[in-house]
Amino acid sequence: MILCAVDDLMFSVKISTAAKALGVDIYFERTPGEVVARIREKQPSLVIFDLNSSKLRPMEVIAALKADPDLKGIHTLGYVSHVQTDTIEAARKAGVDQVLARSAFSDRLGEILTSARTQ
Repeated sequence: MILCAVDDLMFSVKISTAAKALGVDIYFERTPGEVVARIREKQPSLVIFDLNSSKLRPMEVIAALKADPDLKGIHTLGYVSHVQTDTIEAARKAGVDQVLARSAFSDRLGEILTSARTQ
């Protein structure tokens, strides 16, 4: 199961469509206060973050996730515009496992979802 902390409609549809086509279980959380609780409940193989989402506060959530001994092993992936080097650096400092440019995330979405499904 994959959990997405994504509130961008375009990317939500893109991820949902790809997941459905691949038969991957996916869950979206759109409230920051519930992301960590949902991760604890579902124990996903991957959590995908839109690093540009101000509503979901991804840096705070990633830091909280990685600070929790029971959750820190859950793989995290964030996507962001490749020119936003400050956001990329902040995500790395928060502890995200992987950061991709939005275009690379879109291009590799099927591979990412398939890989997470087999973990």
